[in-house]
Amino acid sequence: MDNQAPSKSHRLSRYGPLALWIVFISFASTSEFSAAKTSQVIRPLILWFFPNLSEPQLALAHFIIRKAGHFTEYAVLGFLARRAFITSSRTFLQRYWFQVGAALIVIYALLDEFHQSFVPSRTPSIYDSAIDVAGGLAVLLFLKFWGRTPRGSKVYGRAEAASR
Repeated sequence: MDNQAPSKSHRLSRYGPLALWIVFISFASTSEFSAAKTSQVIRPLILWFFPNLSEPQLALAHFIIRKAGHFTEYAVLGFLARRAFITSSRTFLQRYWFQVGAALIVIYALLDEFHQSFVPSRTPSIYDSAIDVAGGLAVLLFLKFWGRTPRGSKVYGRAEAASR
């Protein structure tokens, strides 16, 4: 750790959104976000935009939207993990934000599906975990290669590291 001890409010602003998003993902794994429940909202919206869809087309659209939800919720997790870790007061987290973020995404995606195995209205799927991981890693990779490093961070980009 650095010589400066971070304030509680600074730590909360850094890790709070990440923790809240993890709580949201956990809530989204409950029966409240089962296919039966989400269809009550998603189906009418799809039919409003596309009133002539057949039942199989409607089911496919619902399926695709749910899988896009998996990808998106873990993309947000990847973004928030990078935001928290790259500005951390811990040099290890700053330097290895990508690896720590990727580990968090993989572990939480697997735990999320494991949790769903105990929810009667949910079906655990390793494919859903793969979609989750793809969403999180896509954002982490984008930020690693094209993202800007915040001022005051000890994480060096390729050009900065090469010049040292």
